[in-house]
Amino acid sequence: MSHRILVVEDDPAIASRVVRGLTAAGFEVELATDGLMGANAARGQSFDLVVLDLMLPELDGFELLERWRGTSSVPVLVLTANADLESRLRTFDLGAVDFVPKPFWMEEIVARVRARLALRDAVPNRTIVIGSASIDLDARRVVVADEDAGLTAHEFNVLACLIERPGRALTRQQLSEMAFEEAGERSDRVIDSHVARLRKKLGDAGKRIATVWGVGYRFDDAKEA
Repeated sequence: MSHRILVVEDDPAIASRVVRGLTAAGFEVELATDGLMGANAARGQSFDLVVLDLMLPELDGFELLERWRGTSSVPVLVLTANADLESRLRTFDLGAVDFVPKPFWMEEIVARVRARLALRDAVPNRTIVIGSASIDLDARRVVVADEDAGLTAHEFNVLACLIERPGRALTRQQLSEMAFEEAGERSDRVIDSHVARLRKKLGDAGKRIATVWGVGYRFDDAKEA
């Protein structure tokens, strides 16, 4: 299966050049011509890498990187005319993995994309599939019946704590301490509320979260993809 790449670029000539070059190199490419389209595409679909311009209408590249930071492990290669040191450092602070200034050689873009994907592929995939649900622990993304499950950051933290310890009963206090940074957010009632929402959002896969009476919760073992 070919890798899927999202290109977020508003300049028609550059966008056409990048899409043609990556497609010719064997990648499956989708184009977003403004920041809002890029945000929606990244939220609704799964990509292996993003090629991102910084100067975009609607939402600029910095805003997109800010949105994706901490919620996605998809590598982002920044391709921009903003080649000053401040812009370079800011993109890396926001989670970008590579930076290519314009003008550019398409051959270099392809080479850099291949290198980044090779590094990504070398890391074992931590995706768990349960029926119609796909749980990507690295990308922090849950898809149920081809639709994003819409988990909050805290809900995903609780789910990840359980999944990473299959078959092990965790107390509500353990889940609170592992899932929430702020002490004020930790309580048995908060954990119970998150688990109830997780079961609903995960559909049939939610049945894997078992209640251990008098203790807490356990995630019944599932086969990794």
